[in-house]
Amino acid sequence: MTNSYDCIYKWFRYLKAKRIDVIGYVIMPNHFHVILYFQQAEFDLNKVVGNGKRFIAYEIIKRLQEFDNLKMLDILKASITKREMDKGQKHRVFEESFDAKPIITDSFLKQKLDYIHFNPVRGKWNLVNDYTNYEHSSASFYETGLAKLFEPIHYRSVGVD
Repeated sequence: MTNSYDCIYKWFRYLKAKRIDVIGYVIMPNHFHVILYFQQAEFDLNKVVGNGKRFIAYEIIKRLQEFDNLKMLDILKASITKREMDKGQKHRVFEESFDAKPIITDSFLKQKLDYIHFNPVRGKWNLVNDYTNYEHSSASFYETGLAKLFEPIHYRSVGVD
């Protein structure tokens, strides 16, 4: 397909400029997980995620067109509904919905961090032997203090509990 990890990192940097911090993340070959901390009490999560998905999708489509990957473009085009087509949408890169859970305790946050950090070594993936070695994850930051390609903000600095 297309290497688009950098699009997600660019979105993370954009969020940071908007006072939305990334606490933890993992970017997998076909999906990603992110834990966000909103510095301001008032926010619209649907708008933040929707804008992010739209930005990333445009970039992925652009890259597929540049590489003349017609097969993948056809697959993404075939996945849109009539309603989306009528609204001018040409491709579907992401699923319409997303799974969001409010995190209000340290224990729940740690559970979610473990879940996302162990993604690269679970199930069908087996992308690395040691989950802290997966470069598109915040696992190394939490286990060794060293960030790989993007440095999140440590959850202790935001005081979830």
